[in-house]
Amino acid sequence: MRCMTTSDKPEHAAETTDAAAHTGVAAQDWATASADPQYRAAVVDLLGALAYGELAAFERLAEDAKLAPTLEDKAELAKMASAEFHHFERLRGRLTEIGEEPTAAMEPFVAALDGFHKQTAPSDWLEGLVKAYVGDSIASDFYREVAARLDADTRSLVLAVLDDTGHAGFAVERVRAAIDADPRVGGRLALWARRLMGEALSQSQRVVAERDALSTMLVGGVADGFDLAEVGRMFSRITEAHTKRMAALGLAA
Repeated sequence: MRCMTTSDKPEHAAETTDAAAHTGVAAQDWATASADPQYRAAVVDLLGALAYGELAAFERLAEDAKLAPTLEDKAELAKMASAEFHHFERLRGRLTEIGEEPTAAMEPFVAALDGFHKQTAPSDWLEGLVKAYVGDSIASDFYREVAARLDADTRSLVLAVLDDTGHAGFAVERVRAAIDADPRVGGRLALWARRLMGEALSQSQRVVAERDALSTMLVGGVADGFDLAEVGRMFSRITEAHTKRMAALGLAA
């Protein structure tokens, strides 16, 4: 996932954020918005989910480095893992800063995220790259959508920790080279990426459904701009972005 020359963010992401930046909760700072206890609970859930996601990404990239075919690849993954851990530290620090215990905030999401990673454990180096690029990017798209409806302080932090860590360009280069060397690899990786898409969307939906505050944030009542129809459009945009990433990899969606 995510040395790039171009961003792997969906094209709508920046537009969505800008459009929401001057209305409702998105126009407020944390001190103002957090006066609403339900909104505060939603943000704590969001930061907890993100923090554990970053910690899990660190662990997974460090593990995937063992599969790397060259020392250069191993070092590249180690650098990405370090960046993910830095993101985790920022989120953990923010939770502490607002008076929340980071471990308690992360705990509700451990089972779902660990389950996702267990079900989608890559069998080789290339599957690991596709998972990092495709699977993690789907989660990032989802969090960017939510970020557009957050208060300015929280939105800034969330978008910062979703910044590219070098996964995208690295994954695309290595996967396309492998397909050029052996076109049969493409079919296997395309099937793998489709499985990742389904699992990632299901996991995102499960996490939201199990947390009342996050559910309310998405369908309206806490943050502005989302309703049930918009949730459907949001997942359509995430699917569209996935199709573009598949094309970048040289795979059929």
